[in-house]
Amino acid sequence: MALASTPALLFLAGCSSQDVAALKRLGLPVSASDNGAPIGDLWIGSWIAAGIVGLTVWGMIGYVVLRYRSDNNNMPRQNRYNLPMEIFYTTAPFVIIGVLFYYTILAQNTVTRKDPNPAVTVDVVAQKWSWTFNYRSASNPAVGENVYEVGTISATPDLYLPVNQLVQFNLNAVDVNHSFWVPAFYDKMDVIPGRNNNLQVIPQREGVYRGKCAELCGTYHQAMLFTVHIVSEAEYNAYLKTLAAKGQVGEVRGPANADPQGTAKVYEGEEVADR
Repeated sequence: MALASTPALLFLAGCSSQDVAALKRLGLPVSASDNGAPIGDLWIGSWIAAGIVGLTVWGMIGYVVLRYRSDNNNMPRQNRYNLPMEIFYTTAPFVIIGVLFYYTILAQNTVTRKDPNPAVTVDVVAQKWSWTFNYRSASNPAVGENVYEVGTISATPDLYLPVNQLVQFNLNAVDVNHSFWVPAFYDKMDVIPGRNNNLQVIPQREGVYRGKCAELCGTYHQAMLFTVHIVSEAEYNAYLKTLAAKGQVGEVRGPANADPQGTAKVYEGEEVADR
């Protein structure tokens, strides 16, 4: 046992504390929201369950290989029925699925629970191939009017959020299906034409994070990126004031000539045609 564990110990000894922390998260980025705990626990628990099943199966295979190995080519005695084994391999998958389903529902209920009074509301409009962010800041005394930020296929938009405040995203699409995804939030939501989806999250870690579309939405899907800035409330209000100073006041619901078929789009004078 000591010899078997030596390579693993040597490997961990050569890793930095950041590497060890990343291994413990099993590939997930550092969480930046309150949704990180329930979703992260479900992720780790699923891998633990998968590991137990995998080790059990490989252990049983190894036992049979070693226990019944033989130097001759005679066929072993064939058993037609083994009732205990058949009951086990029939019921075991249902037990595993039931347990995973139970914890998935618990995590889902936690993440999708809605507060009727979010501190910040952002109307997100997805269009081929960028994002529009409408900040409902008219009731914010520091700003006093709604402002917006529009991205284009060549200009990645910024999304500013105040740390430790409940944010609600109202998600709409003007052409095809998209998906609003900030990997550091551990959560995403489909953005579907004609359907009003919403997502609530509390940003908990200041910094700059990546956002993207997680739905293959067309030719320039890879351009549907945005940058998330989680900042202090003062910096958040200052950013909204800069948008107002630029004249980006009101609400934008996507390109005026949005085409559901995607044959052509114009974003601030830039024409992009499907090929």
